[in-house]
Amino acid sequence: MQMFSSRLAFRMFFFSILLSGCGQSGPAEQSKAAGSIELTVGGTTFPETEGERHWLQFAKQSALKTEGAIAPKMLIYGQLGSEEQIISALRRGRIQFANVSAMAISTLVPESALLYAPFLFESEAEADFILDEYLTPVYRELLAEQGLHLITWYEIGFLQVYGKEPLLVPADAKGRRFRVGAGLAARMFAESLNADVIPLGFTDVVAGLQTGLIEAGENSVSLYARSGIAPEAPQLTLTDHSYGVSMIVVQKDWWDKQTPEVQQVLNTSFPGIRESRLDVRAESVRDLDNAKALGITIHVLDSSQRAAWLSAAGGIRDELADAIGGRSAEILAVISHGRLAYQEQAPEAAAAL
Repeated sequence: MQMFSSRLAFRMFFFSILLSGCGQSGPAEQSKAAGSIELTVGGTTFPETEGERHWLQFAKQSALKTEGAIAPKMLIYGQLGSEEQIISALRRGRIQFANVSAMAISTLVPESALLYAPFLFESEAEADFILDEYLTPVYRELLAEQGLHLITWYEIGFLQVYGKEPLLVPADAKGRRFRVGAGLAARMFAESLNADVIPLGFTDVVAGLQTGLIEAGENSVSLYARSGIAPEAPQLTLTDHSYGVSMIVVQKDWWDKQTPEVQQVLNTSFPGIRESRLDVRAESVRDLDNAKALGITIHVLDSSQRAAWLSAAGGIRDELADAIGGRSAEILAVISHGRLAYQEQAPEAAAAL
């Protein structure tokens, strides 16, 4: 009975907010309040992935918590096109929510490209700590200046190198038609390998491999294994070179117009950062364990091979920061400070994950 009363009280309170200023409302007007908060979500997820499950959870929870006042329209399967097109749709108000990689966001906030600098983070735990404790306020400010509000990070794990043929050391990539996404970091990484750099949207990667336009590239394990790339380029080298970071963002003008109650609902309807990290990492482990069935050949680097990748691409971060400008030098300093803080309390940070 108490639970029923709480739900009823919330429902009455929520709809009183929606209908405030509208004068007296009868049952017909109140029924129109259902689904009255327009919310369209854009993304490029794939079926039967953790990313899809997380977005469907968001849709279910936001509708449930508002008694149907929010009924998100989910365009999460690439219906809007590339990530660059999703960003454009956000800025023009066609959609309100989106999951976009930091690499793609760098076309709007150049400093976001720094997050993909090769060998910027030494481990997932270190990256988590620095992102949460040091980088969130910086990037929230940068995104706000461009009309976006950062809800949370959404990480896809370290990027690996894939190819039609094995790429065990950087020299193996020389002259290879290497696909890069939007963002300076990806291009500079491919250039450090002396590869033939081919800019190509993610939705065109499979077709590019099939036609021979590209023959290699980089991506996280799950996006590689579950997006159709693996059958076309079955050689996967575990380089762990760049940390794949995406952002759950919302159009800031729209966000600022919502009540604190609605903002709270939307903030808590998407899985928490710890949950999403654990889910995505577990998915990657399952994909690697299932590599044989997927037709993937995995190459684990020995110490000399890893040293070669570090030698080729490890110095890019400073060059990248110089090329980007803006607050890049400040951000690298913040990351260095965060790394020292992490090292001082690494056992405690690891235990919390």
